[in-house]
This record gives sequence, C-alpha cells and structure tokens, in this order.
Amino acid sequence: MSYIELATALIFVVIPLALTLVLRLGLERDIIIATVRSIIQLLIIGYILTFVFESDSPIFMLLMILLMIVAATQNIRRKGDGIPGIMWIIVLTLVTIEALTMGLMLGLGIIPFEPEKVIPISGMVIGNSMVLSLLFLNKFKDEVERSDDVIELILSLGGTPKVAIDRSLKNAIRTSMIPTVEAQKTMGLVQLPGMMSGLIIGGADPMEAVLYQLLILFLILTTASISATLVGYLAYPRLFNEKMQYIGLTYRKGK
Repeated sequence: MSYIELATALIFVVIPLALTLVLRLGLERDIIIATVRSIIQLLIIGYILTFVFESDSPIFMLLMILLMIVAATQNIRRKGDGIPGIMWIIVLTLVTIEALTMGLMLGLGIIPFEPEKVIPISGMVIGNSMVLSLLFLNKFKDEVERSDDVIELILSLGGTPKVAIDRSLKNAIRTSMIPTVEAQKTMGLVQLPGMMSGLIIGGADPMEAVLYQLLILFLILTTASISATLVGYLAYPRLFNEKMQYIGLTYRKGK
C-alpha cells in the first residue's frame, strides 16, 4: 500500500466525522485526535521496527519489548487508582507473562529467536495482558466497593483477609476472562482474526495463517488467566493493613 492509497483510505475517517456532526454527538475532536495520533504513532513505530529488524540485535529487541511494557503499565496504572503499589504489581505481572510465554515458545522451538517473530508476538501478549488487567481492575474495584460491609463482617467473625475478599476477587477474575473465552468460541465463524487476516492479505498461505492465529489464541487464553489471577492475588493484600484490618481503596479513605 502506498501513501497515496493510505490518504485515500481517510474516507473511512470522514464518514464517522460526518455522522457525529449530523447527530451532534460531540466526538469530532476525539476522532481527529485519535486519527492523527494513530498515524504519527504507527509511522514512528514502523520506522523503529524497520531499524530493529535490519539491525537484528537482541539488545534493540529487548528495548522494544521494555518500551511496550512501560507504555502498557502507564495505561493500566490509572485504572488501579486506590490500590497502593499497583504500578509495581502491573510491572511484575507484565514481565512475568512476557517471560513465561516467550520462554516457553523459544524453549520449545515454537518460534525462532528473531525480531520479526518475537516483537509482534510480544506486542500481542503485552497488549492483551493490558486489556485484561484493565477489565479486572474495573470489576475488582466495583466488587470491593459493593462488598465493604460483607468484608468487614467476615473479618469481625474471625475470617482472614483472603476469605473475606475471596468472592469479590474470584468474581472479578471470572468476569475479566469471559470476553476472551466467548470470543474464541466464535473465532473463524463470526470473524476472521486480525493476525490471520493480515497474513492472508500479505500473501501467506491460508493454512499457515491459521496455524499462527491458533498460536496467538492459545497465548491470549493463557494471558487472560494469568493477568487477572496475578494482578488480583498481588493487589488484594494491599486493601488490608499489617493487623489484617480492612482499609479498602485508599482514594475513598482520604489517604
């Protein structure tokens, strides 16, 4: 695709702009900002990836993955407002998931240690971990806020923090995993996944594209389960003090 063809494709931005103007939705500024930012960010990352791929250096590859983790952490951290130390919990979760999934793939020989393979797959793993962490934190904070009285009652009856928070924690983990599980049930029937479509458009054999897409689906499922579980079990102790007293979300307690 040439830059001229890309410019022609901006018609698909003009259509939603026209709709939001006609319907007075007030989204014109957001659409323009989103479009400009996506163009700039993707063009920059395209040049960076070209440099990294051509250099074939493990150091540049690791720096690229580190950049992804930092960006994802900053995006998730805002949703964890009220949970002390949430930034480090997110960093540990993302690093653990990346190390585990990439270690298994490279160790088992599923993919070669090449920037062209490692960086795109790492981006999918970290990106999905970010989305799942966001879903979990939204639900977990909502569950905790609605279960204040129940948590304190269980503690007053001699229950441990783990017992008191167990229901809220597991509900949040389950809820955050449901979209991933449900999406996989209809994959290939309702939609063709992004990676598979991209490979086919790029000229790859459809069956090879399917095999790579299945690998990504399996990775996403692992990412969904580990992200929610790890963030949850690292975060919930922060809602209690050293005396096992419930302090809740700090932004509601004025701390």
